[in-house]
Amino acid sequence: MTPASSPKHDRRPPYQHAADELRREIRAGRYKPGDQLPPYRELQERFGVANMTARAALNVLRDEGLIYTIQGRGSFVADYEGKGGVDYTPPAWYLGNRAEPVGAEADEIVIGKGKPDSPTAAGTSLTEVLTALRDEIRVLSAEQQELRREVEALKKAQQEPSRPPQS
Repeated sequence: MTPASSPKHDRRPPYQHAADELRREIRAGRYKPGDQLPPYRELQERFGVANMTARAALNVLRDEGLIYTIQGRGSFVADYEGKGGVDYTPPAWYLGNRAEPVGAEADEIVIGKGKPDSPTAAGTSLTEVLTALRDEIRVLSAEQQELRREVEALKKAQQEPSRPPQS
């Protein structure tokens, strides 16, 4: 199923179309911070997509920090002022799949500055970025393991019966 309003030559997946439209509406102020977004069922009907596709569209916006979800209550527009969420620029690979650039999305890319075709656009190579992320994940994982050990030690100390002081 594809949204009725999408051009046939645009190869992006349907969830990206839905996410783009919702992002535009948030940027335009149709949905303000704290406003609830339509439920999955309404998004399915509006965009002509399956339930999982509507969920994927909201996941994209959640990953960007534009919305948050409360289980059993729905999805709400986040307070994105000053957090950069509203100025989100998709990655270069995404811009390359667009039929035509739209607004600021075509003027910058996530890594570095400049047009996607310019020699300075990739400021940092993808390999360098991925290596840095891998290293950061390793450090965070080690910190997490250390914290888990500390928590276990504290739990064990709490469970031991307190001994009266010996004289």
